[in-house]
Amino acid sequence: MSSPEEASGPATIDVSAVAAWLVDGARSAATSQDVLEALCIRLVECGISLWRVAVYVQTLHPLIMTRRFVWKPGAAVEVGEATFAFAGHTNYRASPVVRIEASGETIRRRLADPACPIDYPILSELREEGVTDYLGMPLRFTNAEIHAATFTTRQPGGFTSDEIAAIETIIPPLARVAEVRALRRTAVNLLNAYVGQDAGERILSGRIRRGDTETIRAAIWLSDMRGFTRRADTMAPAALIELLNHFYDQLVPPIEAEGGEVLKFMGDGLLAIFRIGDDGDADAACARALRAARHAEANVAASAAAGGADLRFGLALHVGEALYGNIGAGARLDFTCIGPAINLAARLEKIAAQLGRVIVASEAFARCLPGEFFALGEFELAGFRQAETVFGLVTEGA
Repeated sequence: MSSPEEASGPATIDVSAVAAWLVDGARSAATSQDVLEALCIRLVECGISLWRVAVYVQTLHPLIMTRRFVWKPGAAVEVGEATFAFAGHTNYRASPVVRIEASGETIRRRLADPACPIDYPILSELREEGVTDYLGMPLRFTNAEIHAATFTTRQPGGFTSDEIAAIETIIPPLARVAEVRALRRTAVNLLNAYVGQDAGERILSGRIRRGDTETIRAAIWLSDMRGFTRRADTMAPAALIELLNHFYDQLVPPIEAEGGEVLKFMGDGLLAIFRIGDDGDADAACARALRAARHAEANVAASAAAGGADLRFGLALHVGEALYGNIGAGARLDFTCIGPAINLAARLEKIAAQLGRVIVASEAFARCLPGEFFALGEFELAGFRQAETVFGLVTEGA
């Protein structure tokens, strides 16, 4: 009796057109999930009996370790992400994908054979689903990284030798497509992590030359941790970094939830903007900034109440025009906001510290939200010719 690998099937399976499509970059597929869906449909049309196909690609992201794309006939491609916390999970360590990525070996398990070793938990699940054959293969990137793709079938007897050969044919061009798409996503991830989503999109679209700037209108957030200098002088460096990260965990999510963009971390300082839309509605941008400020203040208070560090911060809110774009020297650039409005916010934050208040605002900002603020008085601001009326929140009291 012939073995499953030698089971009857077509004499040859021609996947040359599929390979050529991949070599050409799978340009007809807009997203990575579109690539996998189109690939699997093409392979099925060539005569390969597929039940479940998955591609696993490690990614360079502050939170996400791996992305997974899973195709099944008649269903949308499922996209999943595994965080770094999942690396310690038993199911992760016991995965054949981890073995493939570590060793570069191909793993095949003929599940239709009662004597097939069930040495990975996923194999039991697949057998219960009626899978008869499992094939896991490395996707080798040009930088020596190893990622993985897995193929399963419910065909009686498992994959034929011709089907295995056909899958092997498309693996190298699939790896090239996966690498190109992964590199693009890595670039997006890194830009989003280090300069923010909007700035990252602008950089990727070609705004990379020094002097590429535009004038924008935005509500401006400039905050600072109170007592940071004293803490820095008394805390161990590792503990100080942990404290800063915890502090920013209280501020950044509220900013992003309200559509704000964090432009820069300056030690214990944070610069963010809430862009005024094309409709010119400054009131709406200021309202979003104030909601984020109140949420951040509540987060800091809740953290302290739960036994966390006793953190305090000051925040200045302003609204105005700023230059948004590239500044720097030669090939070393920074994508940020500069201008008198940013400088004014920085001076106002010092007034907040002087007055012992959490949130202060400029007259321009307070004017956008009548009833929320009251005048604290006029203050001389370093570098500005005229005194500025500074406003405090009504809810914070006199």
